[in-house]
Amino acid sequence: MTGGRYLESRAVSPVLPAPRGVVSHAVLSALRDGHVPQVDPRAVSEADPYGDDLQLALYALYELHYQGFDGVGDDREWDSDLLRLRGALEHRFLTALRTDVPGDADAHGALATILTEPAVDDGTGVSDFLQSEGLLWQVREYAALRSLYHLKEADPHAWVIPRLHGRAKAAMVAVEYDEFGAGRAEDVHARLFADLMDDLALDHAYGRYLDATPAQGLCTVNVMSLFGLHRALRGALVGHFAAVEVTSSPGSRRLAKAMRRTGAGPAAARFYDEHVEADAVHEQVIRHEVIDPLLSAEPGLDADVAFGVQATGLLEDRLGALLLTAWRDGRSALRVPLPAAAQHPGSPGDR
Repeated sequence: MTGGRYLESRAVSPVLPAPRGVVSHAVLSALRDGHVPQVDPRAVSEADPYGDDLQLALYALYELHYQGFDGVGDDREWDSDLLRLRGALEHRFLTALRTDVPGDADAHGALATILTEPAVDDGTGVSDFLQSEGLLWQVREYAALRSLYHLKEADPHAWVIPRLHGRAKAAMVAVEYDEFGAGRAEDVHARLFADLMDDLALDHAYGRYLDATPAQGLCTVNVMSLFGLHRALRGALVGHFAAVEVTSSPGSRRLAKAMRRTGAGPAAARFYDEHVEADAVHEQVIRHEVIDPLLSAEPGLDADVAFGVQATGLLEDRLGALLLTAWRDGRSALRVPLPAAAQHPGSPGDR
């Protein structure tokens, strides 16, 4: 892909998605028509905190802080009525997360739990499955779903930079510098993922697969924005970033093998190759140069860092269960199955 094509795609804001319930309908109607969101407070308080309706509403409101939507004014980012509704949705989501995570460890204990890799890949995780038996149509679904984050990779974590100080700040900036290509536009990780999508005959336009992504996928993206947009949750965002970096290197190694085994293409394999070594280094930096000095300066954030680690695991496990259940049944895991690509036949719809 040429740099021009990529930059052109990023210069265009995505269209508003289709609503998935009364709450998301209220949010999307308000964004489309420029009016105050009209929603019954009971609809918010009774909405499934992990469900399609609430999560899509949150995603749409968070996207106002990133690339926005076609036809929605930039000034809606700080609309007080939208922010008030967003706060109610966030409270519902955050309360559920705090209730459902184990909450039984400090920051280093929570990280120790995910640092232990099984000696033998047992196929119980998504990357294990794709490495050993995944089909190309499943690889394409995985990439489409993950594109909601990877096309803005590291952006949500950048919110924490002005909220850190000293060694923690310097180390976090160093890691983010790598994520953003170390000064080379062609190596920005979001650009590398767009190249991966091109190899898989997917549309790399920002937000293209929002309508196809189930609630479990939206949760994994929304939690980063939830943590990142609140200074009070800065410890949780650091915990989230640590969890991502700790699990990224071994997972990326398996996914790189999956890309090669299924013939996904060189750019597809390169994206995950890039993360194998880089994230192994990043893991050490985050643990020892970000978390340690952060907790030394602000020991009261220990529980929040642990919460960020555990909330990340909870939401990734929920997404993994959805994907593996569907794929092992030979079904698409997306809300809207991908159209078959001429060079990549074999999707569920081709059978």
